[in-house]
Amino acid sequence: MIAAAGGFEEVLIETVEMGLKGMNDLTFSGRIRSVKFALSGIQTMLRSQRNAWIHSFATALVLIFGVYCGLTNFEWCWIVLAAIVVWTAEALNTAFEFLTDVASPEFHPLAAKAKDVAAGAVLIAAIGSVVIGLLVFGPHLSTLGKILWQ
Repeated sequence: MIAAAGGFEEVLIETVEMGLKGMNDLTFSGRIRSVKFALSGIQTMLRSQRNAWIHSFATALVLIFGVYCGLTNFEWCWIVLAAIVVWTAEALNTAFEFLTDVASPEFHPLAAKAKDVAAGAVLIAAIGSVVIGLLVFGPHLSTLGKILWQ
């Protein structure tokens, strides 16, 4: 098949040339353009996904409560990691939903399963973040409860 396309050497040269053309994307302006595309993707997720708004609200509450509790740097690392995992799972779920809709505009059982699995990944991440939140905030809530009930 490669021979029919003009031989291995020609295909190799063409592939290398295509790679060199892609090197232009490594410029500063190319990086800025990539960041703009990424921000546009986040904006699309926030505009199209109801659950992203729930994650936004939960993230804001956790950040406010973390400041109020005076979390240590170590505790903040866990909170930030948990939030990033949930946001990443939500972004990937959104991408899978869009891709599934393109690949299977009509209902298909396998497309539905793919969407369910992606949504399940978000649920796993969210449950994990709640567990981390309880482990981090538990001692602070215990202390706060003791102060309030005295």
